[in-house]
Amino acid sequence: MLIEKLQEKIEGDWNEKKGVWECKKEIASRKAFLSTKVLNYIAKFRVDEENKEVKFSEMLMEKGSGIDGGVGFSSYSYSTSFTKPNQGGIKEQSDLFGKKYEYKFQWGEISKLVESIAKENGYTFNYSILGV
Repeated sequence: MLIEKLQEKIEGDWNEKKGVWECKKEIASRKAFLSTKVLNYIAKFRVDEENKEVKFSEMLMEKGSGIDGGVGFSSYSYSTSFTKPNQGGIKEQSDLFGKKYEYKFQWGEISKLVESIAKENGYTFNYSILGV
């Protein structure tokens, strides 16, 4: 099965809901006196066996808990490029959150890997920013 091949190659927490597979991986975190922020990479896949197609979407999502800047709670998210898989660095995206993270994760390699595995197994690859 194609999903099993993807799970062998892509590390993360995998789950499936209504035919959509999700792989989530924590790529950075920040802790302050009364708050914690976690930046996650989330890839979503839908495998259409009838049409031999893999639909793929990805995003970065920051979640926080505790008191942020002395007042209230906050949560932010950021999706990758509108026209193609994300190729920028996490620095540019983490700057959108107003935070600086230390990281080594190269998520641009994930979409390339998924596309490669899909094509090797006779599937077409469709990247979408609007979800799968």
